[in-house]
Amino acid sequence: MTLRTMDLDAFRATPLTREPFEYLTVPNFLNPEACAAINRDYPKIGESGSFPVAHLSFGPAFQNLLDEMASEEFRAAFAEKFNVDLTGRPHTITVRGRCSPKDGRIHTDTKSKILTLLIYMNPEWEHSGGRLRLLKSDASLDDPIMEVPPAAGALLAFKRSDNSWHGHKPFDGERRVIQFNWVTSEGDRRVAMLRHHLSATVKRLFGKTPEQPYA
Repeated sequence: MTLRTMDLDAFRATPLTREPFEYLTVPNFLNPEACAAINRDYPKIGESGSFPVAHLSFGPAFQNLLDEMASEEFRAAFAEKFNVDLTGRPHTITVRGRCSPKDGRIHTDTKSKILTLLIYMNPEWEHSGGRLRLLKSDASLDDPIMEVPPAAGALLAFKRSDNSWHGHKPFDGERRVIQFNWVTSEGDRRVAMLRHHLSATVKRLFGKTPEQPYA
């Protein structure tokens, strides 16, 4: 499979930062033409929170991105970069379309996650809130390692660890991000998808927005 939506060469050429945890960012990971098409075909999401792709409707360009992210070439590139064995590891994909003021609290991700990939899809970002910050500790959002504006086509990837702290300042409004994780087992994948399914159902039935972590 030839990957046409993303610039894996730029990803491979980007150095991996190893301290205080392993991460990298690629500002133009998605090719501009593909990025525009994916945004046109992006799921229509009216609520905050993370939604499994199985619960969403979207167009062919977005589906093509999902197919490429599920490919062996994609898996191999990230396994090599982060020096982890992803053979047989299942993955999860969830999508956000909106952010609420409750989102963004500091956390590290659950221990079942091996790698976290965030691909941002916002055509522009002028707001001070909603910019993901990698943090030195869980003490404050104001002591960042770096800040990642959620601009269209940008990738942030990191290896989950006990100190992979991240979060963002409050924002209320449209904020598009695709969340991809390799997880430790099929059981963990099913639990994660069930949790997102139940959360999405509650939000759509009752209009309630449970507090959400990052992205």
